[in-house]
Amino acid sequence: MSTGTLTEALVEFPDNRLLIDLCGEHDRHLAEIETKLHVQIMRRGNQLAVIGEDAARQEAVEVLESLYRRLEQGRSVERADVDRELRAGQAPGGQMEMFGAGPVEIKTRKKLVEPRTEAQRAYVGALFRNELAFGIGPAGTGKTYLAVAVGVSMYLAGRVDRVILSRPAVEAGERLGFLPGDMREKVDPYMQPLYDALNDFLPAKQAARLMEEKTIEIAPLAFMRGRTLSNAFVVLDEAQNATSMQMKMFLTRLGEGSRMVITGDRSQVDLPRGVASGLREAERILGSVPGISFNYFTAKDVVRHPLVAAIIDAYDADAAG
Repeated sequence: MSTGTLTEALVEFPDNRLLIDLCGEHDRHLAEIETKLHVQIMRRGNQLAVIGEDAARQEAVEVLESLYRRLEQGRSVERADVDRELRAGQAPGGQMEMFGAGPVEIKTRKKLVEPRTEAQRAYVGALFRNELAFGIGPAGTGKTYLAVAVGVSMYLAGRVDRVILSRPAVEAGERLGFLPGDMREKVDPYMQPLYDALNDFLPAKQAARLMEEKTIEIAPLAFMRGRTLSNAFVVLDEAQNATSMQMKMFLTRLGEGSRMVITGDRSQVDLPRGVASGLREAERILGSVPGISFNYFTAKDVVRHPLVAAIIDAYDADAAG
């Protein structure tokens, strides 16, 4: 039990409207900081009084000031932003920076997307630098979401002519013929996470028009065979469920002026017993090939509900034991 001396720091925030957003609905942002850093925060007009031991109190002040600066820049503060500041801290200058070129931001039609952890920042940097990049880690770490955001951003900037999003349509061998309905009805349930990500970045009408024109394409992995994907940003999601043959087929689709991103979670392979995961094989074979990046995520990078990170940690601990 800590026996440190509790002291108080007063922090003033000039704009009361921004202070309300900083505190969150029913002061939930303050409550999150209090719980994680073991401090007490009280509102006094346009000031916040932070009470706690020296190190925790100072960290809480830095988190509050960083979140307030974010609001001053016209950005929102959500629970995930509070969690990011608490977990990842703050880069020099108050903003996450990449290659000394300013804050890491992915601009799309509907929103600005920012990496929320150091691993995400490194991953986004790799997506912009490399023609072939892998993002590997547990669910909820933003692997696919960030890849789709970068793809949309590159399309809007004119760096690629189209965006192609793919994933294995059916875990056990893509047996589409055994499913009811026409081809779209068979495929869409497996593609829905990609539609969800895309709709986060583009207005619905624009997204629908671009998909109708095949400028943006969402297709199962099986449909990639025989194609050469030139001047495109291509994402393969759930790659742990691609077989070795499918992975090689997909990787060799890379054409002139294209970029390719492979994302997957090695802990969620749904292939039949005895069938090797193409993602694992690609890691082994391509790990030392120049120009190909591998970025890895852990439970610390989960940006969904905080319980998701705890669940992943618990399962990892059980597997290790």
